[in-house]
Formats: sequence, structure tokens, C-alpha cells
Amino acid sequence: MNRRDFLQSASAAALASTTIARAATPAVKPVRLGVIGAGSRGQEDLRQFLRVPGVSVEAICDIYPPRYEQVNRLAGKQVPATANHHELLARTDLDAILIASPVSLHAEHVIATAKTGRAIYGEKALGFTVEDNHNILAEVTRHKVLFQIGHEYRYAAWAQEAIRRVHAGDIGTPTHIYAYWHRNGDWRRAVPQPDPEGKLEHLINWRLYRETSGGLGTELGSHHIDMANWVFGEQPQSVIGTNSICRYHDGRTVGDNVQAVFSYSQGRRLVFSSITDNAKQGCELWIYGTEGSVQITIEDATFYYEKKRSNAPSADKADSKTVIERGVVTGASYSTAGEMPYRGPGEKVVTATSEDPTLAAVRSFTEAVRGEREIFADVHCGFRAAIACAVAHDAVFEENKMAIPGMRG
Repeated sequence: MNRRDFLQSASAAALASTTIARAATPAVKPVRLGVIGAGSRGQEDLRQFLRVPGVSVEAICDIYPPRYEQVNRLAGKQVPATANHHELLARTDLDAILIASPVSLHAEHVIATAKTGRAIYGEKALGFTVEDNHNILAEVTRHKVLFQIGHEYRYAAWAQEAIRRVHAGDIGTPTHIYAYWHRNGDWRRAVPQPDPEGKLEHLINWRLYRETSGGLGTELGSHHIDMANWVFGEQPQSVIGTNSICRYHDGRTVGDNVQAVFSYSQGRRLVFSSITDNAKQGCELWIYGTEGSVQITIEDATFYYEKKRSNAPSADKADSKTVIERGVVTGASYSTAGEMPYRGPGEKVVTATSEDPTLAAVRSFTEAVRGEREIFADVHCGFRAAIACAVAHDAVFEENKMAIPGMRG
């Protein structure tokens, strides 16, 4: 066989192999997506959606025109765009709607979409105010709409496995959760052109203003509240908190730091902290149980267990006993032996996948739209976290304990 015949034969074999492979791959049902709110989070969601086979973006709605070209670059094509969400919803070529507009607009956009009967992937938080949350829940339920809330960490394999083990009793009875989202940055986005009236400032930096944002407690803490609800199996009953502008005196009206304590039944607590001038803790959640603890981050999870204390001396003996520690004679009650934190590696959670949580979430939603699975982070999950965020938003300004209402009816 000469070289030309060999190459032709190899080429034909490769083509046949490719054809067979394509034939063996089942076709997926297309999911045509419309997007309401194409800012930074909307684009990240869309970027992950476009990684799922069969998903395409067919229309976007945003009141800030530069977003149109940004989405075109993501999609690799010219995507029809409008500033009016009713125009987008009037289209007949959309199977599902991604809603990633500012939280203060969620009720308007979700309710309008629910009335069309389309499936909705709605970014957190579900709604801005207490009434918004009740109204969204009522409309989504009334129209029997497929709805998934953007609590993507419910879809992170390591978080799912960690909380499965917590529910199985691996750390005893969980009683407290400490959650952090600490960053070192002003949480501000640049305004790209002169803005003497401040219109672009409020459009681009809507997260910094109380009339359009739930602040750090909603924009970041909603994830941790949802995970605490998941662990404890209920929503919190009340919240007390505080916030302040400590470093960034730049005209913002929500705090650049927030601390809140959420109370659950049986005396259980979630303690949440977010600051913007030190990133030491980063984003992590610690679940404390009677026999151990688990640390869940945005990349992994690790278990730690309590030291077993058998034959411990009685209180009166301990008071009289002396020990030598680091060359110093001291009372046993002042010894650091039992109080120093464990600094070992802990037990890392091992999972079959470490897929990006947002990709896992939007893939799961797409499969639900196709009828292949149920929604895990559904509208009720979104309500239980968002109603707590809505109340906490007021509680941290008033610094009073406030009750969190449950679902109506």
C-alpha cells in the first residue's frame, strides 16, 4: 500500500469511527434559554449553562446596553436583546428563563415569568422583602412552575456528602453553625464613564444601597443560611444582628461588615459574619456537633472529631492538682492541654467529582426541565433562606431581635 492509499484508508476509518461515536451519543432535548439580568452573576450562570449540551441562549433582557455585547461574546453569536422583560417573555422560542436581576426586582420578574408557565432558574435571594417572598412563593405554586433557586452549594458534591454524614450522626448532634464570608476589598464596581447624577453608580453598584440590596447578609449570607436550614431541617425562628460602615466611607448605605445570630428550635444557632477588609477566614461554614465538627468551604469539606475524655478527674481534684507545662508549675484548670485547637489535617471528604457548584446546579436544572430529575433547591428552599435574609436586613440596622415568619397557609 502506498502512502496516499494509506492516508485515504486511515482518513476513512477515522471518519467511520467519528460517525459511530456520534450515533452512539444520544441526542439531548434542546433547552432554549432567555436571560433577565445579564450582569456579573447572570453572565457567570450563563457561562456555565452554555457548557451543558443542548443549552442555547436565545434572548436577553437588561437595562444596561453594554451587557448585550458581553453576552454576544459569551454565546459566540448575536443574541436578541431588549430592555423590557415583557418583550422577552412574549417570545415563543424560550423554554426556560434565567433571572439574575438585582434582588429588589426579583418579585416583579419571577411573578411575570411564572404567569407564562416557563421553568425558572432564579438567582438568590428569592425575594427582597417579606411580602416579596410570600408573593413569589404563592405565584410559583399557583402556576405550578418548575423553579430552582440559585443556592449552588446544595449541588456541590463535597457539601452534599458532608451534610449526609452530619445527618447520619457522624459528629453527634449538630447544635451550632459558625459561618464566614470574609473578603479584603470594597465590594464596589467601577463606573465606566462620567456620572454626575449618580444614575450609573446606583445601576452598577446596586448592592451598596439599602433600597436595592440586602447587603452582605443577603448577597453572601443567604448561602450559609440555606446550608444551616439544610443541616437543621428548618428555617430560623428569629435573628438579632448588627452592621456598620467601618472602613469604606464612600456613600454606601449598607454596612461594609455584618454580624448576625439566627435562632433555631432546641436552642440551636447560626452565627454569621461578613467583613470586607480582611480575608483571613474566607468563605467557610463550620458545623459543630456533640462529637465532632465539619468545615465546609467553596472547594472542599473536612471532618474533625472531639477528643475522647475518659477517667477525667472530678472538679475538686482538678482544682487541687498541679501540672508542669512548658517548665512552669500551674493549676490544672489553667492548663492549655485540653483547650488548644487541633491543628492536624482532619479527615477530608472524598467524592467522585469536584465539579464547579454552579455548573452542577445549572446542569441539574437543565435535566429537570427535560423531565429527567426533580428539583432539589426548590422554591420552598429559596423561601426559607430569603425570608430570613429579609428580616435580618432590618434587624442589623435596628439591632433588635426580630421574629422570622414561616410560610403562609
